[in-house]
Amino acid sequence: MAESVRAAIGRATALLSGSDSARLDAELLMAHALGVERGVMLLGWLDMAAPEGFEPLVARRAAHEPVAYIIGHRDFWTISLDVGPGVLIPRPDSETLIEAAVDYFGKAGPARVLDLGVGSGALLLAALAEWPNATGLGVDRSATAVHIALGNAARLGLLGRATIRLGDWGDGIDERFDLLLCNPPYIEGHAALAPDVALYEPGLALFAGPDGLDDYRRLAPELARLLAPGGLAAIEIGADQAAAVLALFAAAGLDGAVRRDLAGRDRAIIIRG
Repeated sequence: MAESVRAAIGRATALLSGSDSARLDAELLMAHALGVERGVMLLGWLDMAAPEGFEPLVARRAAHEPVAYIIGHRDFWTISLDVGPGVLIPRPDSETLIEAAVDYFGKAGPARVLDLGVGSGALLLAALAEWPNATGLGVDRSATAVHIALGNAARLGLLGRATIRLGDWGDGIDERFDLLLCNPPYIEGHAALAPDVALYEPGLALFAGPDGLDDYRRLAPELARLLAPGGLAAIEIGADQAAAVLALFAAAGLDGAVRRDLAGRDRAIIIRG
């Protein structure tokens, strides 16, 4: 008799027990193999026969490949984004930047949004989805990231309001923006990372020199000229970097404040124009 979806998920959960989210991983992979949403599967598909395509997916996860890369997408804020090798997987912690912007702008929202290091498009497209009258620009040094972000903008129906192109931080940008968003690389070059990250996610989006601050040093002199009067900049940081990044920004004449994520960790520096 064929193994049921329920039994296969249970067996995969045991196999993936090294993951902090083994059960969720198994359920997401099974839903992907079945071609349905996880909620739909849990409500009515658990006693069906497990599909043959499930086992190869579990094997890939057992080799530490991130679930988001295996299933090809990740939810962020109110949108779902296609992701793949070569682009950083959006994390819920980064939603702290959008929360700060919502608190600041309210329903009216910003008119123009800039996302430096656009990656998959997570921050820029979440902002444009939040405020239907806003338009924005996203730049990234990675051609792969630009390709994926453009695809996400098109799929979400936002391509008409989003310009996404290759770029190196603020180089060549001579406009001021109401909302500036940035999740730069901020990991120390010698840091030991979990295999899921170290083996699969792009180092270009992770590492920023020996102390993890190289890209903040590049950003600090550019922020004032890119931020419109009355605007807001939200820059993601590592949980132990607030003092160092605040000092770098202060040296550039910028007065920043720390924003914490839902876990109470320092997550962003907020600057008002």
